[in-house]
Amino acid sequence: MNSPGFLDIVSFGPDGWGHVLAAGAWMTILIALAGIAIGSVIGTFGAWAKISGGPVPRAIAEAYTTILRGIPDLLVIYLFYFGGSAVVTAVGQFFGAEGFVSFPGFVAGALAVGVTSGAQQTEVFRGAFRAVHPGELEAATACGMGRVLRFRRITAPLTLRHALPGLGNVWQVVLKESALVSVTGVVELLRQAQIGAGSTSLPFDFYFVAAMIYLAISTVSGAFLNASEHWFSRGVRRG
Repeated sequence: MNSPGFLDIVSFGPDGWGHVLAAGAWMTILIALAGIAIGSVIGTFGAWAKISGGPVPRAIAEAYTTILRGIPDLLVIYLFYFGGSAVVTAVGQFFGAEGFVSFPGFVAGALAVGVTSGAQQTEVFRGAFRAVHPGELEAATACGMGRVLRFRRITAPLTLRHALPGLGNVWQVVLKESALVSVTGVVELLRQAQIGAGSTSLPFDFYFVAAMIYLAISTVSGAFLNASEHWFSRGVRRG
């Protein structure tokens, strides 16, 4: 059998690899979205702990960001996957199940990427909150706004406006980190390219196509983030 050509790799026909590469790209996007969402929640609470929390929450947040930024991302994924599998296996044995029970690879990968990106987003949100001018918060208080209303109408929108550039950088990192999740058995874009390369002996072709797909995802998502930044900055005078 002849090896497929480049057009066969990107085609969606019966002999093409386009559909499996598209499925891998979709899995990459899902992992990245889940990771950035989990990280946003953690980052919000982490920033609050560092800014407004007491000594104990502040110490926990400092330890969290220091540890997570010092451990390789791949090691964090392994810890979540094998640690989660150990916990699930122990629970299963408690209820009478036998043998090893594997923790879902997608869940482990998304949690690991989310926890890792949460350390970065903690610093992004903290810096964004510090960038909000105190006079704007004082003006909201002078207008009679309570803490909840002030947060919803002033603090949160202004913090998000300042955080968007940093969040864009975190998204790019998360998108590339998603390639590491394949060690848990998840078939994302890079893993699918590896499978195709091994099946056809065309490694350069598959990895080149995968690189172009990553670049396309990054470009489209970057354009969306830039548009969001401009939308949140509407009415702001630029120097």
